[in-house]
This record gives sequence, C-alpha cells and structure tokens, in this order.
Amino acid sequence: MDVAVCLIGVGRMGEHICSRLVRAGYRVRAYDVDPERRAAVLASEAQLAVSADHAAAGADVLLTVLPGPAEVTEAVNDQVLKALAPDATWIDMSSNTQTDAEPLRRRAASHGVSVLDAPMGGSPADAAAGRLRLFVGGEDAVLARHQPLLSAVSTRITHVGGHGAGYTAKLLVNLLWFGQAVATAEVLLLAQRAGVDVNVMTETLALSPASSAFIRNDLPSLLVGDYLASFGLDHIHDQLAAVTTFAEQLGTPHSLAAAVRQVYEDALTRYGPVDGELLAVALLEEQAGMLLRSMAQPPT
Repeated sequence: MDVAVCLIGVGRMGEHICSRLVRAGYRVRAYDVDPERRAAVLASEAQLAVSADHAAAGADVLLTVLPGPAEVTEAVNDQVLKALAPDATWIDMSSNTQTDAEPLRRRAASHGVSVLDAPMGGSPADAAAGRLRLFVGGEDAVLARHQPLLSAVSTRITHVGGHGAGYTAKLLVNLLWFGQAVATAEVLLLAQRAGVDVNVMTETLALSPASSAFIRNDLPSLLVGDYLASFGLDHIHDQLAAVTTFAEQLGTPHSLAAAVRQVYEDALTRYGPVDGELLAVALLEEQAGMLLRSMAQPPT
C-alpha cells in the first residue's frame, strides 16, 4: 500500500482516526489549527504538517474530521485542493450539511477531486477501536476505491445515496437520538414526581415496546451524572437548526424536531457553548428541581 493521506482535524475523533490509519499502513500527514494538537499527531507517528496546504501536498486522499460546516469551509480551499495529487479524493467525515458542503463539492470537482461525504457516528472510544459508524454519500465506484481506508476506522459503513445523502442521514439520526434523550428524561422526571421509582421505570422502558438504543446504551451514563461531554452544545444546536431549516425548505412537518431544537437552544442559552450532548437533560432536571442521578441506584 502506498497511499498518502492528508488529515485535517486532529481533535478527539481525529487523533484516533490518525493513529488507526498510520497503523493500517497509510502515509499520513496531519494538520490542526490548534497548536496544542501537535502532540497527538506526533504520538500517532504521522507526519506533522505546518499548514493545511502543506499537509495536502501530493496526497491521494484529503480527509477532514472537523466539528462543523464553518470549519470545513475554512479548511477546504483552492490552495488545499490544488495541492492534492491528480485524481485525489476528498472524504469529509465531519458533521456537515448538504447545503453547506455542495459549493465545496463543486469546487473540488473543478480541481478534478472526487468527493465522498462520510460523517461518523460514535464516541472517541469507538474511533480508537475502529468501530465508527459511517454514513456515506457519493458514487459507488469512489466508495469502492476507498473501502479499505474507511474500513480501517469503521466496522459499519452504510452507503445511503448520492452526494449529500450521508450528511442528511447523520443529521436525522442525531435528531432522533437527541429527541429520545429529551423524551426519556421527561418520562423519568414525571415518573419520579408521580411516585414511580426511577430504576423500576428504567427497567420497564428497556423491556417495553418503547425501548430504544438510547435507553439501553446511553441512559445508564445519564443516571450516574454523565452528560457525555464529547461534543459542543453549540454544534448540537447548529445541527438541529439545520434539520428544521431543511424541513422547512422541503415542506415536511417538523413540530417535534422544532421542539427538540428549542430545548437545546434553551440549554445553550443557559450553559453556553460547552461540551455535553445531554446538557438539555440537565436543563430539564434544573427546571424540575431534581436530578435523575440522585434517584437512581448505582449499577451493580
């Protein structure tokens, strides 16, 4: 294997992706705007780049692992695209939107660069273990060409459609997950106020038709006071706002989506742009005057 990869974004997720690609035999040159991330690059034994276009020089694959659309738009400029090897591919693993990414896709095409959107689902631990979930949009042939690279970081690669479909699928998955978090918290707070034990209610939900992956896998973290500080509340709100805007443009009903977005907007106003995927639940707890973790028995 002699594939050169330019990796832009070496944060919580990117550092593990960088390490896995190096261990899989790819030649990785990595860059992050945050100088404090340089240690992560060196620890992975990737080559540290001094700029994004330096990282892109002669690379066969441009891989972006960034927090959101603004960071991707800033990173994927003409200088970077021009520096790539002929017939290169840009794979965006960021939480982006179809609307924000489309001008960049056209820009890449003007430089002869193929594009895949492959936003990821999972935690930093999933990234370290190579078990990310990827939602891929783009052409079959391009995905087939880069299947080995993506398989180095993911065990679940779903080709959901053409360009932009991966972004949309990931946003909708996130919407449903955040909606389940809010709904589950409301249920448990109401149950407790009504005199139903939280542990009994949790077990009842897990074994009922109302069960979900959130209840089975993520609720235990919440019940010990873990609000999952792995992603910024501001970026979560931006994603939910993008979904409601998209729904408005397409003319589909979205009253529940708007309600979930409003809860996260209120949480952002209350706590600021801090990390915490479940801080909307913290807001509901504050409004109810009780903490779910104080009512739950610790796991045995």
